[in-house]
Amino acid sequence: MSQIGDYKGLIKIYDTSLRDGTQGEGVSLSAEDKMKIARRLDEMGFHYIEGGWPGSNPKDMEFFARLRQTPLKNALVTAFGSTCRPGVEAARDENLNRLLESGVRAAAIFGKTWDFHVTKALNTSLEENLRMVRDSVAYLKQQGLTVFFDGEHFFDGFKANPDYALSVLRAAVEGGADAVVLCDTNGGTLPHELQSVVARVKQELPGVELGIHAHNDGEMAVANTIVAVQAGVTQVQGTVNGLGERCGNANLCSILPNLTLKLGYETIPRENFAFLTELSRFVYEVANLNPVNNQPFVGESAFAHKGGIHVSALLKEPGTYEHMPPEWVGNTRRVLMSELSGLSNLLYKYKELHLDKSSPEGRRVLEQLKNMEHRGYQFEAAEGSLEIMLRKAVNGYREPFQLESMRLILEMREDRPIQSEAVIKLRVGEEVVHTAAEGNGPVNALDNALRKALETVYPEVPGLRLLDYKVRVLEEKAGTEAQVRVLIETGNGKKTWGTVGVSTNIIEASWQALADGMAYGLLKDENNKA
Repeated sequence: MSQIGDYKGLIKIYDTSLRDGTQGEGVSLSAEDKMKIARRLDEMGFHYIEGGWPGSNPKDMEFFARLRQTPLKNALVTAFGSTCRPGVEAARDENLNRLLESGVRAAAIFGKTWDFHVTKALNTSLEENLRMVRDSVAYLKQQGLTVFFDGEHFFDGFKANPDYALSVLRAAVEGGADAVVLCDTNGGTLPHELQSVVARVKQELPGVELGIHAHNDGEMAVANTIVAVQAGVTQVQGTVNGLGERCGNANLCSILPNLTLKLGYETIPRENFAFLTELSRFVYEVANLNPVNNQPFVGESAFAHKGGIHVSALLKEPGTYEHMPPEWVGNTRRVLMSELSGLSNLLYKYKELHLDKSSPEGRRVLEQLKNMEHRGYQFEAAEGSLEIMLRKAVNGYREPFQLESMRLILEMREDRPIQSEAVIKLRVGEEVVHTAAEGNGPVNALDNALRKALETVYPEVPGLRLLDYKVRVLEEKAGTEAQVRVLIETGNGKKTWGTVGVSTNIIEASWQALADGMAYGLLKDENNKA
């Protein structure tokens, strides 16, 4: 298993989630959203937080204004902008002065390092571009700012004309830049190419602090960032979860543990790595994005094990199938149950549930599990149904209620919405409860009737809430005769759990999942009271 590496020096972490990250498709952050994320990054110990481009939109100006009212405690907030325009004096350039008006103490400005871009995009001379870079950096330095120069398209520019690309960096250094950042803007550079170029820049600019800003178009952004650090870069730019334009930016959630926990570089405080998974999910939530389950280190599936052979080895030594303990980054180990499961998966579940580990019973449950998955059940997202099934098989489980009968009545008229009513008869212990309830649909009516029948016996029922309801058709070609799988998520305000039902009748499948969700919630409440 990987061990924490030996100390190798400080690498400063520069987060650009609030600027470059918002250029990703589907990402939009309000000024309040930016404030929330900035505070969390500050608490994590990030060194620099790029807040946005003050000259580009009112939202970013509002963000910087709010930061002046409630400044951060640890991180240095930077504003982003470009060099002055061709033929315009730096002191008179509107974008540069907007950076000053934002009230920040640090700025990152980008300039062209690729001669092709200078002559075609800027439509100016190579010498004028050098002047723009030198004067822009010098002007901001004269105003007392810390200035980072981002060499846009540096690696493409270096491949096309290395002498000119290096001369642009020298112009930034002559202007007084505190660091020069090498940008793989198109994201197409390979690690061996990038490492070689960074080594050349170190030789050409001795004593100059270098940074790396990698994009992920070749899925090399994390690897390129790491080899850049190994080649001598001391500032790393990236975004939480790799958010960003096109294929995204370098993912700090992967870079940080690789640099610190594997290679031994100092980045953010080591005790804060335990909150890295929480940070990842917080940013997804604020940005209203679905988390990527298979994201390394912080994804829900990053330490999830499904194959029986894997779990068998995992029980003996977690390092057999885990490159590091999940707790190091605030994540958790999960063992999944499916048709690929072996007895080891069940034994792991027994360990969690403190159930009997009798092998004959375990193998019987395993066969039952595989047969049910063959019929369309899926337990990876339905651990509530799985636990109830295990308890019924091996632990003398006492069901909190049993269905005696159920009847649904649907009434549809042209002059009003469809009406649904559920009538159910339950056996609760020795008592039979018979009740009815209405709802805006058959499943809602059934849920209301179940709650109405149980809440007189179980006072905790009102606290159990149905949070999500999903239906999937399993055999599309069978049309309306197809089997469906219903997944229900239930919660009690403290935790959530999933349950599953499968049938050719959507109401029956819904009842299976609904009843398991309620039974699991009552089971957990009973265990907590014990």
